[in-house]
Amino acid sequence: MAFNLENTLVVGISATALFDLSEADKLFKTEYKKHPDSAIEIYRDYMLKSENTPLKEGIGFPLIKALLDLNKFQKKNEPPLVEVVIMSRNSPDTGVRVLNTIRKLELNITRSAFTAGESSADYLDAFSVDLFLTTDESDAQKVIDNRVCASAVLSTPPEYKCDIPEGQVRIAFDGDAVLFDETSELVYKENGIEAFHENEKNSQDVPMNEGPFASFLKKLATLQERLPMKVEYSPVRIALVTARNSPSDIRVIKTLRHWGVYVDEAFFLGGIEKSKILQSFKAHIFFDDQDVHLKSSSLVVPSGKVLYPSDSKLQKNN
Repeated sequence: MAFNLENTLVVGISATALFDLSEADKLFKTEYKKHPDSAIEIYRDYMLKSENTPLKEGIGFPLIKALLDLNKFQKKNEPPLVEVVIMSRNSPDTGVRVLNTIRKLELNITRSAFTAGESSADYLDAFSVDLFLTTDESDAQKVIDNRVCASAVLSTPPEYKCDIPEGQVRIAFDGDAVLFDETSELVYKENGIEAFHENEKNSQDVPMNEGPFASFLKKLATLQERLPMKVEYSPVRIALVTARNSPSDIRVIKTLRHWGVYVDEAFFLGGIEKSKILQSFKAHIFFDDQDVHLKSSSLVVPSGKVLYPSDSKLQKNN
């Protein structure tokens, strides 16, 4: 049966981001160093023997669970509000443990791709994915370079206490080089903060160009429109957390207005620490492009690194 997913938010997530596969991954890497010719066979034997042992939740699990729960608002005979696709470098045979865990946890995930070591990034367009979450930086880089969809690298997290209000989805974004393109960021990097502020002040009525996560933000706006309540009361809560401050703030607000998206909260921090804001916002996930911010934010909320395209001038500045 064919589905029209044009108005459905489709999230692709690697098995290693949805579940904790660190033990299996460590086994493979250790065996590959010692016995490269037999490492795959040893890994396969381990996965087959443990396929009925449920996996623990991974860094992306709370977000995926909260997004899927929104489908309770789905209207009869309409496409789902949210669709999740599990993407794995396991073979179908070694991926049974992942599928068994999905069933045991009663996650409504019906689509999957098992590629036996090959990059799953090649199949995102076929699944109409809007956001791809992975722990593999090479896969994320490939997605960014090919401009397939929004993509972020999730790192191994500390122990999080998930105290997000029940029934909500909370997502936080950085601005430049994430929601917006890197033009303004390059002005700052190449000419300094005064030139940056002057440029943004003079361009406050000129909408910024879309960055790698703009299409995902717009798809979230579509999701909000399909929910039965007014956007101000939506269970999908969005925050912008940016190092910008006055006078560069107005251009951001007007750009979002031009895009027709509703952001619940916006924080213009002027370079101060983001982690305390994110901890108070209680984000399911925060997307940023700079290691200096991700280092602290990842201690308090799950965080995803947005990579620069390989040909970006920002590559050497991060």
